[in-house]
Amino acid sequence: MSLLRSTLTLLAGGALAQLIPLLLGPVITRLFTPEAFGVFTSFSTIAATVAVVACARYEFALPMAREAREADSLLALSLRILLAVLLLSLPLAWALHRWGYLPLPGLLPLAVVAAGLLQLLTMWSNRAQRFRALAISRVLQYGGTAVLQVLLGAALWWQTRSPAGSASAWALVAAPIAAAMIACLVLLRPAPAAGWRGVLPLLPKDKPDLPLTNDAIQADDLRRVASKYRDFPLLNTPHAFLGTLQDALAVALLIAWSGEAAAGFWGLALRYLKAPATLVGSAVSQALYPRLANARPADAQRAVRQIMLLLGAVALSLMAVLMIAGPWLFHLVFGEQWRDAGELARALAPYIAAHFVAAPLAVVTMAWKAQRWAFRWALVGQLAFVLALALGLRLGGLIAGAWAVSAAMVLYFGIYFWRLAFWPAIPEPEPQDPAEPGVKELVEEMP
Repeated sequence: MSLLRSTLTLLAGGALAQLIPLLLGPVITRLFTPEAFGVFTSFSTIAATVAVVACARYEFALPMAREAREADSLLALSLRILLAVLLLSLPLAWALHRWGYLPLPGLLPLAVVAAGLLQLLTMWSNRAQRFRALAISRVLQYGGTAVLQVLLGAALWWQTRSPAGSASAWALVAAPIAAAMIACLVLLRPAPAAGWRGVLPLLPKDKPDLPLTNDAIQADDLRRVASKYRDFPLLNTPHAFLGTLQDALAVALLIAWSGEAAAGFWGLALRYLKAPATLVGSAVSQALYPRLANARPADAQRAVRQIMLLLGAVALSLMAVLMIAGPWLFHLVFGEQWRDAGELARALAPYIAAHFVAAPLAVVTMAWKAQRWAFRWALVGQLAFVLALALGLRLGGLIAGAWAVSAAMVLYFGIYFWRLAFWPAIPEPEPQDPAEPGVKELVEEMP
């Protein structure tokens, strides 16, 4: 399957996955109050902060594995790390709840394992180029979340005949957990060489009642891949963790200065404003990453530049719509109580446009073995984001904080785009099967 066709397949599935929440969003916002969304946003940012390191980012090395046994070993290693993180999330949930930072602590371990397993199986299917299954899983994940939130919200509304408040925010939280687990089911194929049995906890081969084939993963396999791809836990994990921690800190600042309703406005606005970036970014990056790692430097740089230009044109159009009609659109679609979220959307529009372009480019520094630079630069961006928000909240409240974030992040992403466009040290690809398509095909197929 060509890179362009792969991207279009993922885009089609992603479009449907985003369309369902978009259509059901106005129903959900009338079934739950902004305060309930504030609790949901608070929980979700903390859960995402933990889940992003659920497999120590080893799952992102799967598309780079040359041999099937190496990929199976990475899968086995990731599953063991996921189990360890799940166990650690139990005391973490208790501690965060006791300190007053985490609502609904009992759901945190479930959220972590669901998100971590889905990300692992997504990269597993990505390596196998099962783009149709990936598209279906996205529909089940995002569309299923919205459907379940409507069903649970309707049941709660029927009891009180009014929107559910913060005490019923568990319904908003439980829905994405259930949807993620359902989405995992379609990504279980292809199985590893020895079957899923072969990547379970290590078992001795000398026991006749526990037969293992030669394909079963052993401790030496795990140590080898853990060492070979150690940059992922050492560099990419803290990079990703700090990115989600940025969101958690932002929500904590909003609640401290403006209350749960402000966090609800913020969460709803970013959820819908970032939906196009999630749709396009995930589709482009999932199709691009396996090939970009194998492209010649000139072809890779040319493809990245063209992708940035194409996404930039779309981003400017989206920004113009939000700047002109953001408050009116949010009022019309979500109801009068969400008009402040529209004002917030207008102020965040420049940041959202830059993020739209940047979202698919995260895999570029992975493929170009530039994770050290990406980590250092991400620290700059995360610090700028939090400081700009805090300064804006202190000086002028919620909307001022959003404008301050946009100003800081447009400058930050501008420098980031310039560096990628003129990256000086793109590595030569390792030898590959000449029948496997590369980035050159993408460049030739792009209009």
